[in-house]
Amino acid sequence: MQLQDTTAIVTGAASGLGAATAHALAEAGATVVGFDLPSSIEGAEPGEGVRLLPVDVTDPTQVEAAVAEAAGTGRPLRTVVNCAGIGPSARLLGKKGPHDLGLFAKVVQVNLLGTVHVMTLAAARIAETEPLADGARGVVVNTASIAAFDGQVGQAAYAASKGGVVGLTLPAARDLAQHGIRVNTVCPGIVETPMLATVSEEFRAGLAAGVPFPQRLGRPEEFADLVLTLVRHDYLNGETIRMDGALRMAPR
Repeated sequence: MQLQDTTAIVTGAASGLGAATAHALAEAGATVVGFDLPSSIEGAEPGEGVRLLPVDVTDPTQVEAAVAEAAGTGRPLRTVVNCAGIGPSARLLGKKGPHDLGLFAKVVQVNLLGTVHVMTLAAARIAETEPLADGARGVVVNTASIAAFDGQVGQAAYAASKGGVVGLTLPAARDLAQHGIRVNTVCPGIVETPMLATVSEEFRAGLAAGVPFPQRLGRPEEFADLVLTLVRHDYLNGETIRMDGALRMAPR
């Protein structure tokens, strides 16, 4: 799938993995429309070739309107990358009692349903484009986490939501095959994102020490590079790929 003179949607595009991916796609020649919450967009510097729209991915009406705007750039919509997500920590039964069920639902709404909303509504638009070689029309790359496989203490909601994204990958690829749309998922390990910027250097060093090799934290640019590989490689479909330096998370 060539990116030059096409349109790409990236969710969570104002920072972290999403921002790095949006920048990489724009550098490759795509017109990038980034979705993020208004509070996240405020003060963000998306860079050349990236336009940010205020979108709550849990609201299908907002998503549908934003996807329509992205599809109307004059360049065919070919790529969708779902990076939007949240990861609050809480045990199913902690010192303060049972897990806040509203919080659990919110994590699933953002991480899993948000991914479904954007993928499904964008796929409907991609399916309207002219097919390329082999009938290809587009590609979706979703973001899960190694927590989908190695969920730690306090990650029940997060792991469940990301496990849902992993489980969605193959059936989504099969559902969308008739429309020439591929679906793949990336499961990052511990990556240097704004969420880690608030912790001490000592804590970060401890996290890095647990990674077999390379013994450091992942970089958003490496995630973006993997996304571009998945977009460009037309025979990669229905795949879930870990990007974690061979890390397997301990219980805590």
